[in-house]
Amino acid sequence: MKHYRFLLLSVLSLFLLTSCDLGLPASTIEGIPGEIYSSVIIVIIGLILFFVIFIKAKKADPLKRPKGILLVAEMAVEKMEGLVVETMGRRYRNFTGYIMAVSFYIFMCFTIGLIGLPSPMTLYIVPFTIALCTFILIHANSVRFTKWKYFKRYIDPFPLFLPINLLSMWAPLLSLSFRLFGNAVAGWVLMEVVYTALKELSNAIFGLPFFVAPFITPALHAYFDIFSGFIQTLVFIMVSMLLIAQEGPEEDETELEEIQREKAREEKIAQRKARRAERKKKIV
Repeated sequence: MKHYRFLLLSVLSLFLLTSCDLGLPASTIEGIPGEIYSSVIIVIIGLILFFVIFIKAKKADPLKRPKGILLVAEMAVEKMEGLVVETMGRRYRNFTGYIMAVSFYIFMCFTIGLIGLPSPMTLYIVPFTIALCTFILIHANSVRFTKWKYFKRYIDPFPLFLPINLLSMWAPLLSLSFRLFGNAVAGWVLMEVVYTALKELSNAIFGLPFFVAPFITPALHAYFDIFSGFIQTLVFIMVSMLLIAQEGPEEDETELEEIQREKAREEKIAQRKARRAERKKKIV
């Protein structure tokens, strides 16, 4: 049950995503793109789902085996936490909530087209916002471990490389966002072409526009919406985890530092105990 704290982090991450999306300039409600409405619907579904799981987890008996949605949620959290620890290292365990939220959001953005709503990924501000979250985490993690040495990367190996390093800094943001946007737009364009062609074919054969498409498009939707959505979600979270983790020290170095700190603590505790024993002897 202790893993359900990651669900709260997921809720906060989803709220951040939709808040950034709604930051689009729009003078009226009618001016908001349909993709933003789809994005808000996805976030609302995610918030409701996570809150239901959280409430059920609070009321559940920790001594009994979870059932139903709690069992599925616990398995999902454990699997995602295992993936994060295996890919990034144990010290990044708290990133599980962010990775879960992003995974849910991206996959739902691709699959929401199955019910006829526009995919938020076809509006560039949406994948850009998700990539921006990862971009901020990458540099925040670098500052966390390198402190002021973080700025040294922009003048390595020589100060003359400052303009080049400043340009290359934005590469992860652009590659992550354009990968999602490009795949989503490519799938949308192909499906529009197929629907238009099948509509004309149905009109020519039956005189009605909707007889042929239902027999052909389900297989295409299964590929572009479900399979492609799963692949893009997996690629995004794996690349994000690798980019964030590479800004920190090696896992072996961290473990060695933790062992050394633990030994130092034990030595201090032993010294304090020895001092107390000496004081007691003097008093006696």
